[in-house]
Amino acid sequence: MKTTLQPFQALLDLFYPRLCPSCGRELAVIQEHLCVSCRIKLPLTDHHLYPENGFTERFWGRLPLQAGAALVHFRKGGMVQRLIHELKYRGRKEIGLGLGRYLGDRLAQAIWFEPVEWVAPVPLHPIKLRKRGYNQAEWIARGVAESLGKPLRTDVLYRPRFAETQTRKSRMERVLNTESAFLVRSAAELQGRHLLLVDDVLTTGATLEACALALQGEAQVKISMATVAIADL
Repeated sequence: MKTTLQPFQALLDLFYPRLCPSCGRELAVIQEHLCVSCRIKLPLTDHHLYPENGFTERFWGRLPLQAGAALVHFRKGGMVQRLIHELKYRGRKEIGLGLGRYLGDRLAQAIWFEPVEWVAPVPLHPIKLRKRGYNQAEWIARGVAESLGKPLRTDVLYRPRFAETQTRKSRMERVLNTESAFLVRSAAELQGRHLLLVDDVLTTGATLEACALALQGEAQVKISMATVAIADL
């Protein structure tokens, strides 16, 4: 299918050139979302290579985590921040899909992610979803699920309470902001399942922790987690 679309894409690019969201250079037909130069420069982690890593350490003593990994490091002013900004606020859903596929490809190399049965994105509150038009975590999760060959479930959790943005909050403020922020749908269906929760950026882990605690409070589930990026604390 990709080969069939290439001539059409080349023609379309003459009138509406696709630009790399990181550096602004024009993308070649065979380049999906990032130019080769920027893809090489991605500050990749090696989390998928180790069962205990910088990602899982964020949750030590907080909740039982089966496996966890981020694709890249997030640094203020860096290329990853630009990519996440384009994904969340500029409607560039294809960035989430592409990074999700890349993340999923790496997770597929790790035996500790093999038991995952379903991939579930962290949900947005309906008000924020209507305002933005899409859930960026869902587009990342789509890519992850595609690469892993696992079903995508967007109906596992929902957000009944509108929570303020986490961007400028401290760890304690983030915890309080996400307290009781998530509820579980169809708990009986989840019993005994192994879920992979997916979000865009891991900072303190308060949002993912709230999701996991809600799930484990309602159903006997095993939780793994993955994000595109992990921020330094």
